[in-house]
Amino acid sequence: MSLNLQDIPRVKNPSKADFLRHYFRPQKPVVIEHFIEDWPAYSKWNLDYMKTTAGDKIVPLYDDRPVDYEEGFNQAHAKMKMSDYVDLLKTEPTKYRIFLWNILKEVPHLQGDFSFPDLGLSLMKGLPMLFFGGSNSYTFMHYDIDLANILHVHFDGKKQCILFDQKQNDFLYKVPHSLITREDIDFNNPDFEKWPALKRAKGWICELHHGDILYMPEGYWHYMRYLTPGFSMSLRAVPRNPKNLARAIYNIVIMRMLDNGMRKWKGQKWIDWKNEQAIVRTHKKMAM
Repeated sequence: MSLNLQDIPRVKNPSKADFLRHYFRPQKPVVIEHFIEDWPAYSKWNLDYMKTTAGDKIVPLYDDRPVDYEEGFNQAHAKMKMSDYVDLLKTEPTKYRIFLWNILKEVPHLQGDFSFPDLGLSLMKGLPMLFFGGSNSYTFMHYDIDLANILHVHFDGKKQCILFDQKQNDFLYKVPHSLITREDIDFNNPDFEKWPALKRAKGWICELHHGDILYMPEGYWHYMRYLTPGFSMSLRAVPRNPKNLARAIYNIVIMRMLDNGMRKWKGQKWIDWKNEQAIVRTHKKMAM
């Protein structure tokens, strides 16, 4: 048995009106093809180009180890020069990923290689973020703290993406006071005997190739697995729904502060309690 997933639709070079009508307003995901072929980045951006352009930059690296109470929010697990990291990606499997790397801050001239798509989104132009990964590295299932609308532009290689909307929260073993599900769930090959609620979840799946743009509506859960070494860039827009905007402010101002405070006070007991509650609360809702 596998997850209940439907293919994310693919469209070619949609107009702004079509994108707004069919995807943004109803908050439905879509993969957009052939939209960035006029960007210099379309022909230039690959791992070798990033090595040449940003090889001397020290980049933060993350792997798939569980959350530790001693670690700060988004604290890197290691650091490495970009040139060495690209060499690692190309020579052997690695779990190390680059997460939320602001290219305008680190390599400002790369801004000239792309433009911001005119699809009716009010994109935050100071926050284009890059994400890199090696074969079979992956992110835990999570949603973004700001519940942004995201245009996720993929470069070099292939990447699998699994999405769920917020209506599926009751079935995903969401960890309370956080933005993740249980980290020991393998969404690529879930154990339904251990995680029976997942059988009720309804989601989306796609495979991204060079030049594809995945539109992820605000607050969507996402699990990303690199099928081959590659990287992507996320462009963000603030939530359109006032409730989601309020939740984003709560997440940033209150939830993150509460979670960090409880980690310092309770230590690993806080992490263990949250993980246990993810199971207890999910199975309680299943029985209702």
